[in-house]
Amino acid sequence: MIEGQASGQKTPKLRYGMVGGGQGAFIGDVHRKSIAMDGKAEIVCGAFSQSYDNTLAAGESLGLPGERLYRTFEEMIKAEADRPDRPHFISIVTPNSTHYPAAKLALEYGFAVVCEKPLATSSRDATDLACLVRETGLLFCVTYAYSGYPMVKHLRDLIARGEIGEIRFVNGEYPQEWLATRLEDTGQKQAAWRTDPALAGISNCVGDIGSHIEFMAAYMTGLEIDALCARLDRFGPGRPLDDNATVMVNYKGGARGVYWSSQIAPGHDNALRLRVYGTKGAVEWFQETPNIARVSFLDRPSGTISRGRDPMSPRAQSLSRLPSGHPEGYFEGFANVYSTFITALAKKRRREALTADDLDFPGVDDGVRGVRYIEKCVESSAKGAIWVNMD
Repeated sequence: MIEGQASGQKTPKLRYGMVGGGQGAFIGDVHRKSIAMDGKAEIVCGAFSQSYDNTLAAGESLGLPGERLYRTFEEMIKAEADRPDRPHFISIVTPNSTHYPAAKLALEYGFAVVCEKPLATSSRDATDLACLVRETGLLFCVTYAYSGYPMVKHLRDLIARGEIGEIRFVNGEYPQEWLATRLEDTGQKQAAWRTDPALAGISNCVGDIGSHIEFMAAYMTGLEIDALCARLDRFGPGRPLDDNATVMVNYKGGARGVYWSSQIAPGHDNALRLRVYGTKGAVEWFQETPNIARVSFLDRPSGTISRGRDPMSPRAQSLSRLPSGHPEGYFEGFANVYSTFITALAKKRRREALTADDLDFPGVDDGVRGVRYIEKCVESSAKGAIWVNMD
């Protein structure tokens, strides 16, 4: 295929505010650049840091006026709610402990929300947000960004069509090496907050990257976990939270699975990999080479599917941005999640009916399930790696 995919229907440019993502942060800049990629929304205000000087510096770099830079997210949400040019949604990119209070306040003041995962640090708070979303009717997105890759969409559709048969086994892994030493002792901000229970919650490794495995397995296969058995390890001397985790899962319907996440695995960067085995075949996808997937069937040779070159499902093809041979990666996948959410929000504002494709972004119920998964992994491990039911 020579041509890239044409852009989708144009939507009015919406406005957004951001909580977190100041200078020195990582993921906030990823969010902003991903939103900007399609030109569907522009940032108009922010409470970027606990340090007001940092917020002012970040706002100046983004060209924002001083009156729309705030000391706290509470101040920002309350002040912006009264403006005629108020944001259409709030993006929350803070450490985990702030997700719930910021999202709750934003919903209470009538803002749609995009929130980093995990949705909250407890399933009670996550469920409270889900109830608020249903009460208000506002749109809510949780940025499990890997679901934005076109190849992930294609494999999901292939599995749903029954091409690999009935699923028997799912293997998910996400190894990293970055916490193989006590990086948190060096002043590195990302390591410091992720290993601090006051900011990260009850889990580090499962909460940070193991939750991606849970979501991606559910998204690609449609399977629901019935019970799990987890062992959470703390290999970093004196670390209060896990940095390695092995989880066995039983799915409703009889399929089985094993998930492994690790931040102490030398030689690995962001090596998220999903393998799904069925009665007729199997699929395998690796995040670091996201444009291709391996597909195997019992009655024919194994092969690879290439984004851009090979035919894909309509939904996957609609999100493929570049011609064959030009790699699409993390920013494009992230942008696909945002583009879908912003388009849905614009249609909702025009009172147009939303289709399944319009709502093809991780929602608040996915976030609730993810928090529940984290809690059950911690519970199982604390009780000696016993089987616990998800219900």
